[in-house]
Formats: sequence, structure tokens, C-alpha cells
Amino acid sequence: MDAVSQSGGPAAPVSLSYQFGGVGSSVVQELELSTPQRHRFGIPKVREILKFNMSNTVILGSGIIGISIAHYLADHQPGSTIHLVEPSPELFASASGYAGGFLARDWFSPASAALGALSFDEHKKLAEEHNGREKWGWSTSTTFSHSAAPKKKSRRDADWLRDGGSRAGVVEAVEAPSNGPSWLRREHGDDFQIIGDADTTGQVDPLRLCHFLLDQCRSAGVHLHHPAAVLSVSTDLRGDLASVRIGETTSSTETDVPCTRLVVAAGAWSPRVFSQLFPGASLEVPVSSLAGHSLVVKPSRPSETQQPGCHAIFSTDGAGFSPELFSRVGGHIYIAGVNASSPLPPLPGQARVSAEAIAQLKTTAERIVDDGGAGLEVVRQGLCFRPVTTSGAPILTRIPDGRLGGVSTRGGADGGVFLAAGHGPWGISLSLGTGRVMAEMMQGRKLSADVSRLALT
Repeated sequence: MDAVSQSGGPAAPVSLSYQFGGVGSSVVQELELSTPQRHRFGIPKVREILKFNMSNTVILGSGIIGISIAHYLADHQPGSTIHLVEPSPELFASASGYAGGFLARDWFSPASAALGALSFDEHKKLAEEHNGREKWGWSTSTTFSHSAAPKKKSRRDADWLRDGGSRAGVVEAVEAPSNGPSWLRREHGDDFQIIGDADTTGQVDPLRLCHFLLDQCRSAGVHLHHPAAVLSVSTDLRGDLASVRIGETTSSTETDVPCTRLVVAAGAWSPRVFSQLFPGASLEVPVSSLAGHSLVVKPSRPSETQQPGCHAIFSTDGAGFSPELFSRVGGHIYIAGVNASSPLPPLPGQARVSAEAIAQLKTTAERIVDDGGAGLEVVRQGLCFRPVTTSGAPILTRIPDGRLGGVSTRGGADGGVFLAAGHGPWGISLSLGTGRVMAEMMQGRKLSADVSRLALT
């Protein structure tokens, strides 16, 4: 990489143009640093800035995981060196926009326990710094298990989601409450126990959080290619990953973008994305999809909106599924728990919602939510595809060059192909921790959480 020019006074953006890949390279990129970025990097540390730009990063997938990675990367490198690529016509059209938004600190298996704690703390920190309650509905939560009769739960990790069970089965009750949220309809003899408090559980509106993070990324100079897809990868004379070709869907324009670090963070679509770009790879990304329906309702009682915290209810249902209900800031209640066998569509948002599944959720909501006799208003219905693994834990790793099918990457923090996928129902909860750890992994910094057990096997 050869520096060509530098310009800019104390109050103006600093502009650096440089030739990527050395003599003979046809890929040239211009870097602009805004005034906030100049303060962050301490201009004129030009040598350090150029070093950062040797590692142009392309992130495949612009859901909660992809934008979290971009957000944390931009804390330590110019945003103009980061590219988000999203092929879906609608942003956040799957799990990132239609998830429940429940947060937990200590509900995870040993492999992802440190990541869970870090991510919960990052959610709290971000909310405190940016008025998260107002901007994306962040709140602490009191969490309950609820069933028609006391029943001993087994401590399962990976199977509860596929079997239609409740994630509350992996934690123990801490106390039996005298009451609960005002909107919960109680019946004589039901079992109702606190399993999480304000120190360990929380709530966000995931769609609003996604939009906030994306706005932060774009303010930092991160590029969003949408709708677009990476069509191919290219290497330099040494065979190392050097650039990608991005095709813009609406204009059919194709652009070569410098890229020495590539991140696959496409949720349930990650296996498809990886195999299309690396057809000769020996690796089959071990992530599959599990579809699930959801409903957002608004009860007629306004009292819930005045309470300082939110509530989460993990219940059981005679119809054969385990409803999850989360109250949100503003009074809306999210209900989910009905899995579906829907195949993964080509792109998010292209699958049809099942009227039968939505009706089942609405019937359950009417039974559990006390609406004061006025009826529930349906605010939103959805179908999302959660990326799951057989272990129940996500995969956060750098993919070894030997598994890329003939493509190599630069060593250390200068390059690499990375995978961040398989978060199951915990994508929102683990998002910020994933973003921070992946950014640290890619930039060669000390990891804030031990994710050694989340690598490929």
C-alpha cells in the first residue's frame, strides 16, 4: 500500500488517498477522516491510520450481529474502511427485527457464559451513554416462569428450542413472588416463580436498537451497500484475499472494494453466503435455520406503561408449545414460541407468515394477557429464521486458511475470513458482546471475553 497524498487543515477533514496492494494494483481508495475521527485517532498519526487501512473489512450481513461488529470496529479504525453488505430489500427483515429482545446475563452454557455476561454489560453501558430507554426501549426486567401446575424442569441447553420447550428451563427459580405484572391473568393453582431480576435480565426493542446502531455506524463513515451482494472474492499475486466485487441490486452496478478481512455474519443464511464465495472450501458452515412466528399486541390497560421495568414470562401451554411473553417500554407485549418447519427462503422477508400459527399465538395471548375485557390490539406479526447450531452456542472464530479452498489471507490483524453466526434465540442478547469480541479478534487486540470454546470443531 503506497501513500499518494495528504491534505487538510486543522478544521477540515483529512483526506488520504492510497494505492491498495502495492505497485501495479488497480484498486485505489480515498479515506476521509471527519473531525470527531481526527480527535479519536489523534491526527496527524498518519502512519497508524495507514496501518489501519491495510485491513479493509467487508461484513456480509447487516443484521444485529453485522452492525454490532461494524460499530465496535469503528471505535479503532476509520469507518470508511468498513463495508456492510445486505442483499435483502428490507433491512432487519428476519430475526434482527422480529426477535423478542429479551436480554440475559447468566442463562448460558459454560462455552458462551463469558460472552453472555460481557454482552449484557455492554447493553447496559450503551443504554446509559445514549439514553437507550428512550431511543430503543432498553429496560431492566423481572423474569418469571409460569405454568398451570408445578413441574420439574430438566436443565437442557441445545434441545429446548427445537423441541418447542422454554429457555427458562436452563435456570433455577430464585423466589416465589406474591404478585407479578398487572397484565398477567392468574389462575388458582398455577406455578409462578421469579427466575431473573433487574441485575440479570433486561429488554430492548430489537428493531429500534438495530436502527440506532446502523445510524451510529453511518455517522462514523461506515459504508452500507443495500440492497447488494458480494459476487466474488479476488486475491493478489501472493494468493491472499485482496478485494471483493459488490453488485448493487437496484442498479446492476458492480464495484471492486479493497478487502483483506471478510466477515460472514449473515445469520441463518451464513452457510449459503460462505459456500457461494468459497465453492472449493472444505468447510460446511454448521449452522441451520429454525423458523418461528411472533405477535406484538397492546393491552387496553395503561398501567403497565407507567412501571419502571419490564417483565418476561416463560410459560407452558396445553396446546403443546411454550409461550414467551415480553412486555416492552410503551406497553406493547411480544409473544412467541410457535416454531415452524418453513424452509429458509432465498432472502429474509420472502417467507409467508402462517395464519394458523398467528391464530395460535393470538389465542394464547388472549388467555394469558388480562386485557380488561376490551380486547387486544394486534400491532405486528412476524416470521423469523433463527440461526442454530447443534451445540446451542454461536460460532465466533477466524476460519483457518486451509479450509477456504485455495484462498489465503494475510497474517495477524492484517487479514482473515471470520465467522460470527449461530446465535439461535440469543442473537439480540449476545449481539453487543459478539460485536466487541469479533472486533478485538480481527484487530489483534486482547479479547474482553473467553470465546475459545466457540471456535469451529
